[in-house]
Amino acid sequence: MRGEQDSQVELLTTTSPGKRVPATHPIREIKRLADEALAKLDSTFDAMYSAIGRPSIPPERLLKGQLLIALYSVRSERQFCERLDYDLLFRFFLDMNLDDPSWDATVFTKNRDRLVQHEVARQFFEEVVRQAKKAGLVSAEHFTVDGTLIEAWASLKSFRKKGEKPEDRPPDDRGNPTVNFHGERRSNETHESTTDPEAKLARKGNGKESKLSYSGHVLMENRNGLCVDLRVAPATGYAERDEALEMLRRLRRRGYDPKTLGGDKGYCLGDFPQKVLDLGIKPHLAVPDNAPARSPARRFVRSEGYKVSQVIRKRVEEIFGWGKSVAGLRRTKLKGRRKTWDGSYLIMAAYNLTRMIRLLRTATA
Repeated sequence: MRGEQDSQVELLTTTSPGKRVPATHPIREIKRLADEALAKLDSTFDAMYSAIGRPSIPPERLLKGQLLIALYSVRSERQFCERLDYDLLFRFFLDMNLDDPSWDATVFTKNRDRLVQHEVARQFFEEVVRQAKKAGLVSAEHFTVDGTLIEAWASLKSFRKKGEKPEDRPPDDRGNPTVNFHGERRSNETHESTTDPEAKLARKGNGKESKLSYSGHVLMENRNGLCVDLRVAPATGYAERDEALEMLRRLRRRGYDPKTLGGDKGYCLGDFPQKVLDLGIKPHLAVPDNAPARSPARRFVRSEGYKVSQVIRKRVEEIFGWGKSVAGLRRTKLKGRRKTWDGSYLIMAAYNLTRMIRLLRTATA
């Protein structure tokens, strides 16, 4: 029987955003874990704000809002604030009532410097990792490292000679001016972006186009493929190995005892394998055919542990794949390395949360 359309809308209703979210929806578990992690940062939030003045948007909601942007592939903070007006799931996740006003997009901009200064995103990410460790989801001994390029929020047209004075003549189009740089030799030594000076011109490999980028680096534990550390550095070409060593040192300071490190052929170059071995860690790195015969990485290629590490290390690509295809990590919308790094912490925290709820559900099934 065909239903009848009732055009008379009820003026009053007694409901809440939480009633409209299914009881089995994964966002409920993500919200619980996120709230537990944010509760640990309460003292940090108190130190960030003055005790007097007009109350701001709670920092917990700002961080959870950025998690939603990553989880639901929201294009921009402005679009998120628009969607917050009518999306009941978003309001449930942020503990907002139906009649609470939405935010202006500038609340993210005005509070970002404060959050970056107090390293709130890093602390939140590390609290999520501690939750996973407490639940037995994280290996303390076996890890994998990998890197990728993150496109900067800057056009190649902004890549100009250092110290170049702006032209007196106004551009033909202020939004997209005509720039002819064909035949001009450009490099990071002689040029820099006027939009984001910290971004460097880089490419993924021979034959690939060069783009203004940052280098992103991830350290993955091998038990369940969770991200336990990450760094964002200038795309210099040497950052992968330098940042990997720094993440391993930080790992020790955080109470881990790494025994093996998996990686692709790019990490088998230079003295990186020996430096890893000097840290007391076996370098389970893919060995290229032209690697020196005395390379420390060759010592372990016949071991069973090496074979396992080489199989599991491919999972690190899933972290980058999710971050770039879902959460907007392919091209940052923030200017500057520090802000890009902080945004990456929240994206990786969102990735870990989605993985954790699946793993916890499987463990209790």
